[in-house]
Amino acid sequence: MTAPMTIHPLAAPLSVPAQPDLTGGRRVGVLLSHGFTGQPASIKPWGEHLAGLGYAVEVPRLPGHGTSWREMNATTWEDWYGELARVFDGLCLDNDAVVVGGLSMGGALALRLAAEHPDRVAGVVVVNPAVATRRRDIKLLPVLKHLLPSMPGIVNDIALEGADEHGYPRTPLKAAHSMVRAWPDLVAALPRVTAPLLYLRSTVDNVVDDLSEPLITGSVSSTDVEVVRLARSFHVATLDHDAPRIHEESARFLARVPAHPDGLPRDAVPGTSN
Repeated sequence: MTAPMTIHPLAAPLSVPAQPDLTGGRRVGVLLSHGFTGQPASIKPWGEHLAGLGYAVEVPRLPGHGTSWREMNATTWEDWYGELARVFDGLCLDNDAVVVGGLSMGGALALRLAAEHPDRVAGVVVVNPAVATRRRDIKLLPVLKHLLPSMPGIVNDIALEGADEHGYPRTPLKAAHSMVRAWPDLVAALPRVTAPLLYLRSTVDNVVDDLSEPLITGSVSSTDVEVVRLARSFHVATLDHDAPRIHEESARFLARVPAHPDGLPRDAVPGTSN
């Protein structure tokens, strides 16, 4: 009999219903995804800030995360996307509009949702998303994953002293190969993304290199693309010095996305002013 997996005490999902009295009467949902080998703790402060403004917020724990890297090695990109898609469907049922977003791999998963459901995604917010890399050792993953179960990981790439994302200290190679193998199809699908896009990018990122940004911003069909530089943060910017700016920029973005066909005034939505 297999022993039940132990879930990290900070890895519980975040689920907060909308408060339409704070958002001009409309129910707007926000789905945020954590990154590869991370867990909800890395983005909960971001989600909690938006929930405080009246938005419905969901921060799910992706399969294989928040437990152990060994358990994650038995999961794949499709498992992670499937969980996001399930939560997304629920948000769409309960809200008038849904914005999706995430950190690192979570941003890539959000972009896939936007590509597959352009009619249902009202906006996209990504922080240091990854859809490609210049690292040459990635090409060895198809072989390495059969020789080694894991390698030392990059965790807590955060400039703020004392911050902790509570991610895995090792990278499960089968899971990593699943993610990398999904990238080409995702990049090919990016032209189907039509929703407004807010792209938040750290100027120093020791995990995701500079290849993903031009691929994403140059491929999406969105006519509303805004890039914001995070000059004081490393990769896990959601827990870094620029976290307050991520909160503010996201609130501002949500205040204008989606559009308000009912003609509600801009000042009826949190984060805006006349």
